[in-house]
This record gives sequence, structure tokens and C-alpha cells, in this order.
Amino acid sequence: MKKGLMLALFVSLAFLLSVVPTVCAEEGVTDTEIHIGQWGPQTGPAAAWGSVARGTGAYFQWINDNGGIHGRKIVYHMFDDGYNPAKTKAGVKELQEGTGIFAWASGVGTTPGLAVRDYLAKKNVPWIGPSAGSLHWVNPPQKNLFAVYPLYAGEAKALVKYAIEKMGKKRVAIAYLNDEYGKNGLRGAQAELKAHGLKPAVEVSFEAKDSDLQPHVMKIRKSNADMVLLWTTVPQAAKVVGMCKAMKFDTQFMSTSTCSDFPLMTYITKGAWEGVICATFGESPDSGHPGIEKYKTEVFDKYAPKEERWGLFYYAGILFVEPMIEGLKMTGRDLTRENFISAMEQIKGFKGIGPEVNFKPYNKNDMYSRQGTNQTFLVKCLAGGKAEKLTEWMDME
Repeated sequence: MKKGLMLALFVSLAFLLSVVPTVCAEEGVTDTEIHIGQWGPQTGPAAAWGSVARGTGAYFQWINDNGGIHGRKIVYHMFDDGYNPAKTKAGVKELQEGTGIFAWASGVGTTPGLAVRDYLAKKNVPWIGPSAGSLHWVNPPQKNLFAVYPLYAGEAKALVKYAIEKMGKKRVAIAYLNDEYGKNGLRGAQAELKAHGLKPAVEVSFEAKDSDLQPHVMKIRKSNADMVLLWTTVPQAAKVVGMCKAMKFDTQFMSTSTCSDFPLMTYITKGAWEGVICATFGESPDSGHPGIEKYKTEVFDKYAPKEERWGLFYYAGILFVEPMIEGLKMTGRDLTRENFISAMEQIKGFKGIGPEVNFKPYNKNDMYSRQGTNQTFLVKCLAGGKAEKLTEWMDME
């Protein structure tokens, strides 16, 4: 009787194990789902960069519709922080502690990112591909954070070096946003000017809320600069160029990758962006790059709403998380944060639609254990928002 009862219990237990899905103990992971979060400014002064998060969302849809990742589908949680670090912090905490997020993808902005960097590090929640080239992500490096965006300081150095050595410029004005995004660019430009025995013709700071730019533009014009480096929001950069050209102030404008979506900048400035030189982190939309063409056809054309616009900012949302998807695939079914971080550390020579990406095992004394690239290239805006490639991918100093 006892043997029969034990056998029945064994058979029942075996049946239950065969039909009840395996429950993963890791936060944000079930047998069928991976919960990934992101913030992005859909409103406010940086709304032009909001398409990054929308591009990521469409890419994840494409991943899911093509089988997901080892049988799991990505559940994407995106919220609008308006480029306001207080909202970033509140939104991340709410999702992390309420829903339970396995990892965070991209996320626009240095100052918003700084608002949650330490919180995520303390919880060892992976954060892959911040949409900002800040040195703060990797100096010092953190075990949970993997940067894909080229450093702003390196971009600034590359632009100033090109202006001086290739174009013979000597009077460089720096217009920068008075936050850590702008100051990263400012410091890089100052360092490169100093290396050439030069000082800025003028430094003009902007606040994100500034809309009346007449005082700023007059300072720039009075400096008689032969190159103006713009490290501001998209609307501010567009307005400065438009106002200077209306004043017949003939100078060379250069800008960071955050203003390198030429079709968008051309549209906003009604053509005034023509001639501006930018650093960039991704292949141009008209480059013919096979990865760009693939994502245009298979992701954008299929999933984007009619009002969405194809361009660098949109597919930056793919570019910054391509290594994340690679890491998730490399991890396999045993998806824990530690296993995922270990897999990310093994990424070598990864080439998607951006620069080559390489990571290393965590080393608190080596920022390149977490800074995946130091490459950029320079492009010049042509009529109609087309891009002329001025350099190949190059390592930044």
C-alpha cells in the first residue's frame, strides 16, 4: 500500500514538473520573458533625441517576431523623462522596484544617466549602451555598465584637430550646454586647442531651457571665430547656425554626433545646416551599408508608425543595443545577471552599424574594460541632408 502510494506521488510530481514552466530566480526573467527598460525624452528640450528609444522598441519587436532569444521574448518598458534627471530617477526606480527589470538599454543623456548610474550599480543591474558619450560611465569603470557610444571628449578632440590641421582654423569658439554632456565636449576641445598652443576664442554656455539665444550668438559673433564648435541641444544648435547665417557671419560650424542626423538638422534649419561638419557614431542613412539597408526594410518599414522619420537618431536605438542582443544570445538559456555580464565581457570585434565594439573582463583600473569603442569618423552635411564622409573610422586619442 505504501509502495503504491509512493509510486503515485512520484508519478504526480513528475507530471507536474513536465507541465509547469520553469521559473527563473533572476529578477526580470521568466521562462518566456526578459524585461528590459529604457528612458527617452519624448517631450521637452531634447525631444529630437526621443526617436532613439522608439528605434530600440521597434528593434526588440523585430527580435521577438524572429524567434526571440533562446525561446524568450523581450518585454520592453520605455518611459518619457523629458530630459529631466528627477523624472529619470523616479521612473527607473518605479520600474525597477515595481515591475522588476532585468537590464536597462541605452537611455538618452549624460545628466539623466548620472541620476541613476549609482542606483543601478548598487543593485548590479546591467546597463548597456547609454545614449551619451560621457566619461562618467567608465571613469571609474563599473561592473554592470557597458558603454558603446564614442566618448564626447574624443569627438571634440577629433573635430578641433581636423579644423586646425586640415582646414587651417585658428580661432575656435565653443558653445556648450552647461551640464555634463556639454562639459565633456568642452574639456575635449580645450585639451586639443592646448595641444596646438591655442586658447578658445570664446566659451559660451547655454542652459537647456534657454530659448532666446540672441545674447549667446552676439558673443560668438564678436569673437570673430573662424570655427564654432556646437555642443548644445538640437534646437539650440539649429537656431545658432540659422541666426549666424542670417547675420552673414561666415564661419565654419562643427558639432557633436548628437547633431549628426543630417536629414533632421536640414529639415529643422530649412537647409542652413549645409556645410556643418560633425563627428558621428553610425553609418549614414544614404551610405548603402548592408546593415542600415536591412534595418530600414525589416525594422523601420515594418514597425514604425507613419509619422516616424528614418534617420541616424532612430537607428541609434538599434546601434546602441546590438551588443546587448549579442550578449543575451551568448549567455544562453541560463540567464542570470552574472552570466550575462560575463558574456558581455567576451564580446570581441563586434561590428554592427556602428564602430567596432570590444569589451574585457572587469578591471577597476582599465576604463576600456567597459568602454566598448574609441572610434568615430567625421562627416559634412551636403544639400538635402546628404552626407560626405571626410574621414574613415579612426581611433580617438
